[in-house]
Amino acid sequence: MIKSPEIRSAELLDCAQRLFFERGYNNTTVNDIIREAGLSKGAFYHYFPSKEALLEALAARVARESMEELRPILDDRSLDAVERLNALFAGSRRFKRELAPQIRRTFDVVFRPENVVLFHRIDRAVTEVAAPVITEIIAEGNRAGRFDAPDPQAFAEMLLQFRLSLATVMHRAIQQAEAGDIDEAVRVLDKRLRLYGIAVDRVLKLPDGTIKVAEPGFARALLAADTS
Repeated sequence: MIKSPEIRSAELLDCAQRLFFERGYNNTTVNDIIREAGLSKGAFYHYFPSKEALLEALAARVARESMEELRPILDDRSLDAVERLNALFAGSRRFKRELAPQIRRTFDVVFRPENVVLFHRIDRAVTEVAAPVITEIIAEGNRAGRFDAPDPQAFAEMLLQFRLSLATVMHRAIQQAEAGDIDEAVRVLDKRLRLYGIAVDRVLKLPDGTIKVAEPGFARALLAADTS
């Protein structure tokens, strides 16, 4: 049976996700993926020009799936804009907690300085998925008088750009955790996540601590995850 391009592409993403989560991105080759998927190398490159492009597409798909899981909360009109934005961050934390070992194994490589281009490609793919949702929440907050953000789309993109400041800190924290200094790694990551939340609050002109980017125990759960 001839499969549609959409099905073939999804199968390649499924295989890549399984292998990346099991072995890590660096330890998975294109040959591994096509062998798992039962396709030729030519077929692989028909859908994805490189392994990096595949990871970018995978990051976008994971972001879309996360948004879909949160859709009932995001569409709940009994919640105000602050509650919906907090629900978005809570969903992201829950996803990272549940898949902490796999996420660290897969994306540790992305935070390395030599992979800055790949990091930005993945960030752009995730931003394209998340920005419209955050834009709508900010616009709602403006209408209700909760936020003061004159251009919701620009402010949504700026809030997402704050995540870029996490890359270097996350990489350093992962290295410290793997070296055995878990307490210092947690302290460093906790501090940056706390400042991230304060930055979001101040951009939207909210009292400090209104938007919960992190929660007690989150950094430790992420950094102490066993990736062996």
